[in-house]
Amino acid sequence: MVLPGSIVGVLGGGQLGRMFAMAARRLGYRVHTLAPDHDTPTGQIADVEVNAPYDDLDAVARFAKAVDVVTFEFENVSAEAAAAAEAHAIVRPSGHALFIAQHRTREKTFLAGRGLPVTPFVPVRTAADLEAAIARLGVPAVLKTAAMGYDGKGQVAIHDPAAAAAAWAALGHQEAILEAFIDLEREISVIGARGVDGSWSHFGPFDNVHVNHILDVSTAPSVIAPALAAAAVEAVHAVMDALDYVGILCVEFFVSTAGALMINEIAPRPHNSGHLTFDACRTSQFEQQLRAVCGLPLGSPELLQPAAMANLLGDLWSRGEPRWERALAHPAVKLHLYGKSSARPGRKMGHLTALAPTAAEARAMVIGARAALSAND
Repeated sequence: MVLPGSIVGVLGGGQLGRMFAMAARRLGYRVHTLAPDHDTPTGQIADVEVNAPYDDLDAVARFAKAVDVVTFEFENVSAEAAAAAEAHAIVRPSGHALFIAQHRTREKTFLAGRGLPVTPFVPVRTAADLEAAIARLGVPAVLKTAAMGYDGKGQVAIHDPAAAAAAWAALGHQEAILEAFIDLEREISVIGARGVDGSWSHFGPFDNVHVNHILDVSTAPSVIAPALAAAAVEAVHAVMDALDYVGILCVEFFVSTAGALMINEIAPRPHNSGHLTFDACRTSQFEQQLRAVCGLPLGSPELLQPAAMANLLGDLWSRGEPRWERALAHPAVKLHLYGKSSARPGRKMGHLTALAPTAAEARAMVIGARAALSAND
């Protein structure tokens, strides 16, 4: 057990690490962070900020020697870097879980091999593979890089087999995966936590809406049928047990118009859709991550009131500084900014959360508060 007063190391410097560090500091832990950049969102909260590339194995080893346990807020850390950390400190989740989650072909193959529902897929390594994949899955389909893709990056829709070669060229002829196009009814996510002793909890499904492949709004609780919600929760539990996972893991699901549930991808860390837990749950996803990786008992994930979260992207700054006082004029709205020095379109700069008697009311409130930030009047 890694008790309060110990040092927790975070590989990654973004907003997920920032909110994790806030939770850790509140419980009396010290936090060190390693990331390539200086003055990161996590570094602004941490006790020690180490600036080094993730593939600098000597720096990662030195970092691990100075802490008691290492966790991640950024999953695209190489297996070699994870191994370098594991040689000197407890690492949770394990490098093996990271290795599976950071590569779409490995991830989908792992899940399908355990009988879990996934989107139909075919690995693509050559032009001939892509031609065969399209013949098998048909079009429309989505070609995605096997590694390093997020927020819609590294993926191209294919609506005509004749466009396949151009789509693969657009991805730099990298190893990829072709996925069947799903007629979506909605997208949901479930965030689970698993302790060192195998204890497990979850936050229940969240409803998610994306714009330009970036999460826009999440609401809780989800409106999906109870049987479908139970199936999603059980799938997350099965994934975490299969990986012997310790920490927080998010599973994103597609729900088709036919009512089928399919895993889109897994994220071995806290997740954007779970930001509302910071304000709306008895234990946030960030405190739950800390409890899990330190071997402490898991907290209650109870949702205290229906809630919604709306992302604040850099586009909001295009007309100047947003009018924060207008959003905060809503008494039930909370503002979270990530301390990023520059805003650019599509960059996640912060989020708003709102609590209300129903999820629909919370959603309307948070969307209204966000709209007020850039109102002209």
